[in-house]
Amino acid sequence: MIPNSTLWGIDLGGTKVEGVIIDPQNPIAPSHRLRRDTGAVHGYEHILSQIVGVIRDLESASGLSHPARIGIGTPGVVDPFTGSLKNSNTTCLNGRPLRDDLASALNCGFVMANDANCFALAEAICGAGRNAEVVLGIILGTGVGSGIVINGQVLNGHHGIAGEWGHNPLCGETRLCYCGGKGCIESVIAGPSLERYYHENGGEKVRLPEIVSRSHSGEVLASQTLELLRAKFAEAIAAVMNILDPDVIVVGGGVGNIPLLYEEATRALILRHLYNHEMTTRIVPPQLGDSAGVFGAALLTA
Repeated sequence: MIPNSTLWGIDLGGTKVEGVIIDPQNPIAPSHRLRRDTGAVHGYEHILSQIVGVIRDLESASGLSHPARIGIGTPGVVDPFTGSLKNSNTTCLNGRPLRDDLASALNCGFVMANDANCFALAEAICGAGRNAEVVLGIILGTGVGSGIVINGQVLNGHHGIAGEWGHNPLCGETRLCYCGGKGCIESVIAGPSLERYYHENGGEKVRLPEIVSRSHSGEVLASQTLELLRAKFAEAIAAVMNILDPDVIVVGGGVGNIPLLYEEATRALILRHLYNHEMTTRIVPPQLGDSAGVFGAALLTA
Protein backbone atom coordinates (compact mmCIF):
# COMPACT_ATOMS: atom_id res chain seq x y z
CA MET A 1 0.00 0.00 0.00
CA ILE A 2 1.49 3.38 -1.00
CA PRO A 3 1.48 5.85 1.91
CA ASN A 4 -0.68 8.96 1.61
CA SER A 5 2.42 11.12 2.10
CA THR A 6 3.56 10.45 -1.47
CA LEU A 7 4.31 13.36 -3.78
CA TRP A 8 2.78 13.62 -7.25
CA GLY A 9 4.34 15.47 -10.14
CA ILE A 10 3.63 16.20 -13.80
CA ASP A 11 6.22 17.15 -16.40
CA LEU A 12 4.51 18.89 -19.33
CA GLY A 13 6.73 18.74 -22.38
CA GLY A 14 6.30 19.56 -26.03
CA THR A 15 5.83 15.90 -26.97
CA LYS A 16 4.89 14.09 -23.75
CA VAL A 17 3.04 14.56 -20.49
CA GLU A 18 4.73 12.49 -17.80
CA GLY A 19 3.43 11.79 -14.32
CA VAL A 20 5.16 10.32 -11.29
CA ILE A 21 4.43 9.29 -7.71
CA ILE A 22 7.39 9.41 -5.35
CA ASP A 23 8.15 8.84 -1.69
CA PRO A 24 9.78 12.00 -0.29
CA GLN A 25 12.15 9.80 1.71
CA ASN A 26 13.42 8.13 -1.47
CA PRO A 27 12.48 10.41 -4.37
CA ILE A 28 14.63 8.80 -7.04
CA ALA A 29 12.77 5.49 -6.81
CA PRO A 30 9.25 6.31 -8.07
CA SER A 31 6.46 3.88 -7.30
CA HIS A 32 4.66 4.82 -10.54
CA ARG A 33 5.75 6.67 -13.65
CA LEU A 34 3.41 7.04 -16.62
CA ARG A 35 3.13 9.18 -19.73
CA ARG A 36 0.88 10.22 -22.58
CA ASP A 37 1.52 12.17 -25.77
CA THR A 38 1.03 15.90 -25.32
CA GLY A 39 -0.67 16.35 -28.68
CA ALA A 40 0.11 20.07 -28.68
CA VAL A 41 -1.01 20.44 -32.30
CA HIS A 42 -4.57 19.80 -31.10
CA GLY A 43 -4.56 22.89 -28.91
CA TYR A 44 -4.96 23.97 -25.33
CA GLU A 45 -8.06 21.99 -24.38
CA HIS A 46 -6.48 18.77 -25.61
CA ILE A 47 -3.32 19.38 -23.57
CA LEU A 48 -5.49 20.04 -20.52
CA SER A 49 -7.30 16.73 -21.04
CA GLN A 50 -4.01 14.85 -21.43
CA ILE A 51 -2.70 16.19 -18.12
CA VAL A 52 -5.92 15.21 -16.38
CA GLY A 53 -5.71 11.82 -18.09
CA VAL A 54 -2.22 11.14 -16.75
CA ILE A 55 -3.36 11.97 -13.22
CA ARG A 56 -6.33 9.61 -13.61
CA ASP A 57 -3.91 6.95 -14.91
CA LEU A 58 -1.76 7.41 -11.79
CA GLU A 59 -4.85 7.00 -9.60
CA SER A 60 -5.75 3.77 -11.36
CA ALA A 61 -2.23 2.38 -11.17
CA SER A 62 -1.68 3.27 -7.51
CA GLY A 63 -5.14 2.72 -6.08
CA LEU A 64 -4.98 6.18 -4.49
CA SER A 65 -6.93 9.36 -4.98
CA HIS A 66 -4.78 12.27 -6.07
CA PRO A 67 -3.39 14.41 -3.23
CA ALA A 68 -4.49 17.91 -2.25
CA ARG A 69 -1.55 19.41 -4.18
CA ILE A 70 0.24 18.29 -7.33
CA GLY A 71 3.44 19.76 -8.73
CA ILE A 72 3.69 20.53 -12.42
CA GLY A 73 6.64 21.59 -14.54
CA THR A 74 5.76 23.55 -17.65
CA PRO A 75 7.40 25.21 -20.62
CA GLY A 76 7.12 28.88 -19.72
CA VAL A 77 6.16 30.38 -16.36
CA VAL A 78 3.05 31.52 -14.53
CA ASP A 79 2.75 35.29 -14.51
CA PRO A 80 2.42 36.12 -10.79
CA PHE A 81 0.11 39.05 -11.55
CA THR A 82 -2.35 37.40 -13.95
CA GLY A 83 -2.04 33.69 -13.11
CA SER A 84 -1.70 32.88 -16.82
CA LEU A 85 1.19 31.13 -18.52
CA LYS A 86 3.76 33.17 -20.46
CA ASN A 87 7.03 32.65 -22.34
CA SER A 88 6.08 29.12 -23.42
CA ASN A 89 7.40 27.66 -26.68
CA THR A 90 4.17 25.62 -26.74
CA THR A 91 2.46 28.80 -27.82
CA CYS A 92 -1.14 27.68 -27.35
CA LEU A 93 -0.47 27.72 -23.59
CA ASN A 94 0.47 31.40 -23.49
CA GLY A 95 -2.13 33.63 -21.91
CA ARG A 96 -4.12 30.65 -20.62
CA PRO A 97 -4.88 30.00 -16.92
CA LEU A 98 -3.53 26.45 -16.93
CA ARG A 99 -3.08 26.21 -13.18
CA ASP A 100 -6.63 27.40 -12.45
CA ASP A 101 -8.17 25.22 -15.15
CA LEU A 102 -6.44 22.12 -13.79
CA ALA A 103 -7.49 22.99 -10.25
CA SER A 104 -11.11 23.26 -11.41
CA ALA A 105 -10.95 20.00 -13.34
CA LEU A 106 -9.51 17.97 -10.45
CA ASN A 107 -10.60 19.93 -7.37
CA CYS A 108 -7.06 20.22 -6.01
CA GLY A 109 -4.21 22.72 -5.91
CA PHE A 110 -1.31 22.87 -8.33
CA VAL A 111 2.18 24.16 -7.62
CA MET A 112 3.68 25.20 -10.95
CA ALA A 113 7.22 26.02 -12.06
CA ASN A 114 9.01 26.05 -15.38
CA ASP A 115 10.95 23.02 -16.54
CA ALA A 116 14.37 24.54 -15.76
CA ASN A 117 13.31 25.25 -12.18
CA CYS A 118 12.13 21.65 -11.80
CA PHE A 119 15.41 20.38 -13.22
CA ALA A 120 17.37 22.56 -10.80
CA LEU A 121 15.26 21.53 -7.80
CA ALA A 122 15.64 17.81 -8.47
CA GLU A 123 19.40 18.09 -8.94
CA ALA A 124 19.69 20.25 -5.81
CA ILE A 125 17.68 17.87 -3.61
CA CYS A 126 18.83 14.47 -4.84
CA GLY A 127 21.30 14.93 -7.71
CA ALA A 128 24.58 16.62 -8.52
CA GLY A 129 23.86 19.66 -6.29
CA ARG A 130 22.86 17.67 -3.22
CA ASN A 131 23.77 19.37 0.11
CA ALA A 132 24.77 22.66 -1.58
CA GLU A 133 23.26 25.93 -0.37
CA VAL A 134 22.95 27.69 -3.74
CA VAL A 135 22.48 25.62 -6.91
CA LEU A 136 22.18 26.97 -10.45
CA GLY A 137 20.67 24.39 -12.76
CA ILE A 138 21.22 25.22 -16.44
CA ILE A 139 19.38 23.86 -19.44
CA LEU A 140 21.71 24.29 -22.41
CA GLY A 141 20.17 22.54 -25.38
CA THR A 142 17.67 23.52 -28.07
CA GLY A 143 16.99 26.54 -25.86
CA VAL A 144 18.82 28.10 -22.93
CA GLY A 145 17.38 28.60 -19.46
CA SER A 146 18.11 27.93 -15.82
CA GLY A 147 16.64 27.50 -12.39
CA ILE A 148 17.94 28.81 -9.07
CA VAL A 149 17.55 26.83 -5.85
CA ILE A 150 18.52 28.31 -2.49
CA ASN A 151 18.42 26.11 0.61
CA GLY A 152 16.14 23.66 -1.19
CA GLN A 153 13.66 26.30 -2.40
CA VAL A 154 13.14 27.50 -5.98
CA LEU A 155 13.67 31.22 -6.51
CA ASN A 156 10.89 32.50 -8.75
CA GLY A 157 11.44 36.26 -8.61
CA HIS A 158 9.11 39.26 -8.70
CA HIS A 159 8.03 38.68 -12.32
CA GLY A 160 8.42 34.90 -12.22
CA ILE A 161 11.44 35.02 -14.55
CA ALA A 162 14.34 34.31 -12.17
CA GLY A 163 16.94 32.25 -14.02
CA GLU A 164 16.11 33.39 -17.56
CA TRP A 165 19.79 33.95 -18.34
CA GLY A 166 19.33 32.70 -21.93
CA HIS A 167 17.99 36.12 -22.90
CA ASN A 168 20.83 38.22 -21.55
CA PRO A 169 22.83 39.83 -24.38
CA LEU A 170 26.44 38.86 -25.12
CA CYS A 171 29.10 41.43 -25.94
CA GLY A 172 29.52 42.02 -29.67
CA GLU A 173 26.65 39.72 -30.68
CA THR A 174 23.87 41.20 -32.82
CA ARG A 175 21.84 38.27 -34.14
CA LEU A 176 18.10 38.81 -33.68
CA CYS A 177 16.54 36.41 -31.16
CA TYR A 178 12.97 35.14 -31.38
CA CYS A 179 12.23 37.08 -28.18
CA GLY A 180 12.86 40.36 -30.01
CA GLY A 181 16.25 41.01 -28.42
CA LYS A 182 19.63 40.96 -30.11
CA GLY A 183 22.66 38.89 -29.22
CA CYS A 184 20.88 36.75 -26.62
CA ILE A 185 22.84 33.84 -25.19
CA GLU A 186 20.27 31.45 -26.68
CA SER A 187 20.84 32.89 -30.17
CA VAL A 188 24.59 32.18 -29.89
CA ILE A 189 25.27 28.96 -27.91
CA ALA A 190 22.04 26.96 -28.00
CA GLY A 191 22.46 23.76 -30.03
CA PRO A 192 20.70 25.05 -33.18
CA SER A 193 22.63 28.34 -32.95
CA LEU A 194 25.98 26.54 -32.95
CA GLU A 195 24.84 24.40 -35.87
CA ARG A 196 23.83 27.52 -37.75
CA TYR A 197 27.21 29.16 -37.07
CA TYR A 198 29.01 26.11 -38.45
CA HIS A 199 26.85 26.02 -41.58
CA GLU A 200 26.98 29.77 -42.24
CA ASN A 201 30.78 29.68 -42.10
CA GLY A 202 31.12 27.04 -44.79
CA GLY A 203 30.34 23.76 -43.07
CA GLU A 204 27.73 21.21 -44.05
CA LYS A 205 24.30 21.32 -42.45
CA VAL A 206 24.89 18.75 -39.70
CA ARG A 207 23.85 18.26 -36.09
CA LEU A 208 25.97 19.31 -33.14
CA PRO A 209 27.21 15.81 -32.16
CA GLU A 210 28.68 15.50 -35.67
CA ILE A 211 30.39 18.87 -35.29
CA VAL A 212 31.90 17.66 -32.01
CA SER A 213 33.08 14.48 -33.72
CA ARG A 214 34.65 16.48 -36.56
CA SER A 215 36.42 18.67 -34.05
CA HIS A 216 37.95 15.59 -32.43
CA SER A 217 39.13 14.57 -35.92
CA GLY A 218 40.92 17.88 -36.30
CA GLU A 219 38.57 19.83 -38.56
CA VAL A 220 39.35 23.54 -38.12
CA LEU A 221 35.82 24.93 -38.53
CA ALA A 222 34.35 22.39 -36.12
CA SER A 223 37.00 23.27 -33.55
CA GLN A 224 36.32 26.96 -34.14
CA THR A 225 32.61 26.36 -33.45
CA LEU A 226 33.38 24.67 -30.14
CA GLU A 227 35.81 27.43 -29.16
CA LEU A 228 32.98 29.89 -29.76
CA LEU A 229 30.89 27.82 -27.36
CA ARG A 230 33.69 27.86 -24.78
CA ALA A 231 34.26 31.61 -24.99
CA LYS A 232 30.63 32.66 -24.96
CA PHE A 233 29.64 30.15 -22.27
CA ALA A 234 32.42 31.53 -20.08
CA GLU A 235 31.27 35.11 -20.62
CA ALA A 236 27.61 34.24 -20.05
CA ILE A 237 28.02 32.11 -16.95
CA ALA A 238 30.49 34.48 -15.27
CA ALA A 239 27.88 37.26 -15.39
CA VAL A 240 25.46 35.04 -13.45
CA MET A 241 28.19 33.98 -11.02
CA ASN A 242 29.12 37.59 -10.27
CA ILE A 243 25.54 38.18 -9.09
CA LEU A 244 24.50 34.83 -7.63
CA ASP A 245 27.84 33.18 -6.67
CA PRO A 246 26.41 29.62 -6.60
CA ASP A 247 28.11 26.69 -4.91
CA VAL A 248 27.32 24.34 -7.80
CA ILE A 249 26.32 24.80 -11.44
CA VAL A 250 24.62 21.75 -12.96
CA VAL A 251 24.58 21.81 -16.77
CA GLY A 252 21.78 19.85 -18.44
CA GLY A 253 20.58 19.70 -22.03
CA GLY A 254 22.23 18.31 -25.14
CA VAL A 255 24.97 20.96 -25.31
CA GLY A 256 25.74 20.14 -21.67
CA ASN A 257 27.01 16.73 -22.82
CA ILE A 258 30.05 18.33 -24.48
CA PRO A 259 33.12 17.70 -22.26
CA LEU A 260 34.68 21.03 -23.26
CA LEU A 261 32.39 22.86 -20.82
CA TYR A 262 34.02 21.15 -17.85
CA GLU A 263 37.66 21.55 -18.91
CA GLU A 264 40.23 23.66 -17.07
CA ALA A 265 40.57 25.88 -20.15
CA THR A 266 36.90 26.81 -19.81
CA ARG A 267 37.27 27.51 -16.10
CA ALA A 268 40.25 29.75 -16.87
CA LEU A 269 38.13 31.76 -19.31
CA ILE A 270 35.34 32.09 -16.77
CA LEU A 271 37.84 33.39 -14.22
CA ARG A 272 38.82 36.20 -16.60
CA HIS A 273 35.27 37.56 -16.34
CA LEU A 274 34.83 36.80 -12.63
CA TYR A 275 35.12 39.45 -9.93
CA ASN A 276 37.36 37.22 -7.86
CA HIS A 277 40.98 36.01 -7.91
CA GLU A 278 40.06 32.32 -7.95
CA MET A 279 37.21 30.05 -8.98
CA THR A 280 36.24 27.05 -6.88
CA THR A 281 32.60 26.74 -8.00
CA ARG A 282 31.80 23.22 -9.17
CA ILE A 283 30.47 22.98 -12.74
CA VAL A 284 29.13 19.47 -13.24
CA PRO A 285 26.83 17.39 -15.46
CA PRO A 286 23.50 16.25 -14.00
CA GLN A 287 23.02 12.94 -12.22
CA LEU A 288 19.31 12.36 -12.81
CA GLY A 289 19.15 12.45 -16.61
CA ASP A 290 15.67 12.86 -18.08
CA SER A 291 14.12 12.07 -14.68
CA ALA A 292 15.02 15.47 -13.22
CA GLY A 293 12.05 17.37 -14.65
CA VAL A 294 9.29 15.11 -13.37
CA PHE A 295 11.03 14.44 -10.03
CA GLY A 296 11.49 18.17 -9.55
CA ALA A 297 7.81 18.77 -10.29
CA ALA A 298 6.82 16.35 -7.54
CA LEU A 299 9.32 17.93 -5.13
CA LEU A 300 7.61 21.31 -5.59
CA THR A 301 4.95 20.08 -3.17
CA ALA A 302 7.34 18.76 -0.48
